[in-house]
Amino acid sequence: MKKNTFILIIFLGLFSCNDFLEVEPSIPTPKEAFSSPESAPQLVNAVYSKLLDWNISSFSWIGISEITSDNADKGSDAGDTGADKHLLDSFDFSTDCFSCNEIWEGNYQGIARANQALNYLPDLAIEETLKNRLIGEVKFLRALFYFRLVRAFGGVPLIKSLPEIQNQEDIDNGNTRATRENVYAFIVEDLEDAVEKTILKSEYSDNDLGRVSKGAAISLLAKVFLYQEEWQKAFDMTSQVMNMGYSLTSDYSKIWREIGENNEESIFEIQARGELPNKGVDKYSVVQGARGEGGFGWGFNSPSQNLHEAYEAGDSRRDATIIYKGEILFDGFEVSTAASNERYNQKAYVSKILETANQDDKRGNKNIRILRYAEVLLINAEAANELGLDALSPLNQVRARAFGDQNHSIIETDQASLRSLIWKERRLELAMEHDRFFDLVRQKRAGRVLRAHGKNFVDGKNELFPIPQSQIDISNGKLEQNPGY
Repeated sequence: MKKNTFILIIFLGLFSCNDFLEVEPSIPTPKEAFSSPESAPQLVNAVYSKLLDWNISSFSWIGISEITSDNADKGSDAGDTGADKHLLDSFDFSTDCFSCNEIWEGNYQGIARANQALNYLPDLAIEETLKNRLIGEVKFLRALFYFRLVRAFGGVPLIKSLPEIQNQEDIDNGNTRATRENVYAFIVEDLEDAVEKTILKSEYSDNDLGRVSKGAAISLLAKVFLYQEEWQKAFDMTSQVMNMGYSLTSDYSKIWREIGENNEESIFEIQARGELPNKGVDKYSVVQGARGEGGFGWGFNSPSQNLHEAYEAGDSRRDATIIYKGEILFDGFEVSTAASNERYNQKAYVSKILETANQDDKRGNKNIRILRYAEVLLINAEAANELGLDALSPLNQVRARAFGDQNHSIIETDQASLRSLIWKERRLELAMEHDRFFDLVRQKRAGRVLRAHGKNFVDGKNELFPIPQSQIDISNGKLEQNPGY
């Protein structure tokens, strides 16, 4: 594919860079660059590959989604701030929040790639079924980028197609925040189209392992409905997925190992197979690896004592989620007793034995699990409880796997009590998987929970992150700031 300089539109506040998909949205790409059928995979793969980047899936995303929560502390050495991770940990960040700006930029870069692909795919001379499937995959990915943005910032500019920098309407649109409701409506529209156009996971060949499937589109749509408290729709979507052949992996701990990638529980993962030029998700694992003597990382995102104590005795998920200093891991690697922190994220661990040949490359070939069947069951349980339906069956399937038997099943209880139990189960099942902060916000208890954890959370303000001041400056003040900042 012909490479040109990729200058992202200035009114989105993105910066000039050499990018995998190197095109210039404000200047029409030479038609011949995307005129052949062979261009289709390149266009779509470029959208997928954005998920491997530092500014969308790595340090800053870890910071705003986990370090802000009661699941994790900043970790690392006391003097290493990680740019602003100490401020995220304590909720002392402001409009110059470094991590917030990276997340804004990274997701809009992904949206720009998606819009580029959607601009050219319809006109490519390829088989119609394949064309529709590829369009569906891209729409899923664009919806995922917007879902991350709307949960973090609330209403954001909606860029639905390739903008023209000379077009005043496009400029105004890029400088105007759509409402939260309108952003969610667009996400739903994209995902409904993705559901229609994609195929089942079982219909993909081995060469297409990890591509967006119909089950992934329906599952993300269910999660979007969950965050909008559209209970019937969330229930209906998850009920469909529960009849699509997915199942829980028998051993929870194996989900997070290389042998557990793309297994029967996997619905969508960021594929990081250690292939050049993009070997893994950029430093995702090393950022969270044990720090200090004999360590293998920077030590950030340390699971909290509060999370450790939240697990019941006999819950296999605790040891599968948390690495303890001095522990001998599943592959025989011993974590030094001199490590800087007491605990580390095991879900981000890449085997030191399996990775031996790649130790000089500070990126790990670790897939990141985005959607799992266990979460589908938990969304189904939460929606069912709100609708007065059977929530115990899906909930107890998750608990049975965690404890290895049926003796820990939750029995009939009132709706409010069961809601709390489902929320707790969601925390323990999905700990360190980048949902906890956003879950607390949607459950309308973030302030109470996080202040009890010692964080300076301010109600009416910290439910959203600030619109980066640098983006407001680039828009000449037209982008409106979130309340309280």
